[in-house]
Amino acid sequence: MSTVLKEFREFAVKGNVVDLAIGVIIGAAFGQIVSSIVTDLFMPVVGAVFGGLDFSNYFVGLSSSVTATSLAAAREQGAVFAYGHFLTVVINFLVIAWILFLVVKGINRLRRNAAKEPPIPTPTTKEEVLLTEIRDILARKAEPAP
Repeated sequence: MSTVLKEFREFAVKGNVVDLAIGVIIGAAFGQIVSSIVTDLFMPVVGAVFGGLDFSNYFVGLSSSVTATSLAAAREQGAVFAYGHFLTVVINFLVIAWILFLVVKGINRLRRNAAKEPPIPTPTTKEEVLLTEIRDILARKAEPAP
């Protein structure tokens, strides 16, 4: 096996790379959950407040050939300025950023609390007591007599 392939294998199976891959996969799933929350729960309420049922379907046709009432159909007819979809994506990002901020804040709080706690003293074993006594005896023997 060549050196480059060996180095790549060592890199690919390191814990950090695997952890990163797992984080990306979980992040993608988490992104879908938040996207559903924003699209299916939050934006219909915002749309109802602003006079429409589906806020993500707000758009302005940029050519006279766009006559459709839904964003998907309008995109097939020509260029559109899809400001409702853009606002949905921005709100989606803000929700994800806020949740991640709260998660990081909670983790930092746990780390600070863990750092404040004194370490739990481990009980001294019989071997450690005997080794300490031997060390002290040897140190006394090594001292020059006054």
